[in-house]
Amino acid sequence: MGTILSISPATKKASIMDAELAVGDGQKNDKSLKRHSMFVSLSWRKLVSNSGKKSAKKVTPNPLPAPANQVAQLNSENIRKTHKTDEKKPKAPIPVPVPTVPTQNKDALVQNGKLSTVQKQPSSLSLVSPRRIVIQASTGELLRCLGDFMCRRCFKLKELKSSDVILWFRNIDRTLLLQGWQDQGFITPANVVFVYLLCEDTIEDSVGTAAELQGTFQTCLYLSYSYMGNEISYPLKPFMIEANKDVFWETALRIIDRLSAKMLQLNSDPHFFTEVFQDLKNQRDTTEANLDR
Repeated sequence: MGTILSISPATKKASIMDAELAVGDGQKNDKSLKRHSMFVSLSWRKLVSNSGKKSAKKVTPNPLPAPANQVAQLNSENIRKTHKTDEKKPKAPIPVPVPTVPTQNKDALVQNGKLSTVQKQPSSLSLVSPRRIVIQASTGELLRCLGDFMCRRCFKLKELKSSDVILWFRNIDRTLLLQGWQDQGFITPANVVFVYLLCEDTIEDSVGTAAELQGTFQTCLYLSYSYMGNEISYPLKPFMIEANKDVFWETALRIIDRLSAKMLQLNSDPHFFTEVFQDLKNQRDTTEANLDR
């Protein structure tokens, strides 16, 4: 027998409506899921961006306290650096108290708790430098002064002239130049002053002959050449003559023994040289000086 399935229209319609409702609910669920997933994704992105900004900021952690040894080492380095900078800086001059000289002649002294005054003695040494004295004279003038001194000292020799003494001096100097014992002349103002120093102490007024005077004078010339000359040594022949041959070395040694200190002083002390220079210049004969004027 056959079975017949019959579906009423209402049932069919209800089933169709149920199916449509199910489909509508499924769509609504899908939309809600989509919206939920959208919200989740947006919130995740915001969370990621905020965490990135926070991580981008610098975070300075609190430093740990340094150990005691390290602190002492840093302090010593700082002290050393400050010393170096202080050494590089220019040091200011240290003020030094300057002693003052009292203007009054009396100074106050305290002795045993009592105030007493002491009178200052005048000092022979002056703080002011001595005045410089300038004396000028030519070589020829000093030679004439030397000749006048010899004539005045040896007054017994009536025929002696000042030109004779100058001639003795110039002949010896010319002979040494011609024979090659010296390259330049010896007669200069300083050397004439040196010769006068020796002659003033050596030549006596008791000389009786011109030959004796010439022998003593040329002995003084030999010592002057040996002491003041430019050469190491000089020959004896121009200086030694028959008149002083026997007493040449005795006279030379006697002059050296007496005048060695003055020879050194003449070259080392300008004041002593000025005194001898002025003394020689004063030996000029006044009558001849007036004729020259």
